Amino acid sequence: MLIEHRGKSPRVDPAAFVAPNATLVGDVRVEVGARIMYGAVLDAEGSRVEVGGGAVVCEHAVLRATAVGDQEHPVRVGADAFVGPHATLLGCMVENCAYIATGATVLHGATVGAGAVAAVGSLVHANTVLPGEFLVPPNTVAVGDPVRVFGPDERSAMTEAIRGVNFARTAFGVEIPWEDRLARYRQGTRVRAEEFAAHGDDVVLNRP
Repeated sequence: MLIEHRGKSPRVDPAAFVAPNATLVGDVRVEVGARIMYGAVLDAEGSRVEVGGGAVVCEHAVLRATAVGDQEHPVRVGADAFVGPHATLLGCMVENCAYIATGATVLHGATVGAGAVAAVGSLVHANTVLPGEFLVPPNTVAVGDPVRVFGPDERSAMTEAIRGVNFARTAFGVEIPWEDRLARYRQGTRVRAEEFAAHGDDVVLNRP
């Protein structure tokens, strides 16, 4: 389904494939030879989503850009990159030939370098930079620039590293102390709800 959002419509190269029940919202650009598979959602919000030539976005992946917070955060997927089933890309850059495996998540402001891998169930946190061909192992968390990878048994160190990237400011523009989680989460939800309210004026351009 193609949807006009904030006056902008998806653009799909004739040589690309978009599954009938995939959803493309707003300023989404799908280049030649790309494949957007069943149930995927590409939502540009107030920014844009770009899928490069030959890239694959698998079933039920979510690619969402944003323009709230301290700056605009588009989603860019480079040529011949692979985004696995149920993966989530939020306001990030995935460079050419990178591999985002099933269930992996990449957050706002992060960059996944060319040929890098975010393995099954991994998380690349906000503002993190993965060098080219870097591997984030399954079910681990990558944080920072230079990047550090944390396993499930490193809770304290991981918490401090995540605190340092200030996700709430990057993703939502929220400047509330780390310790006041209720207030941070409340404000973050309100910011996103206001952003999503713009969908009330969406126009469906086609139906599956």
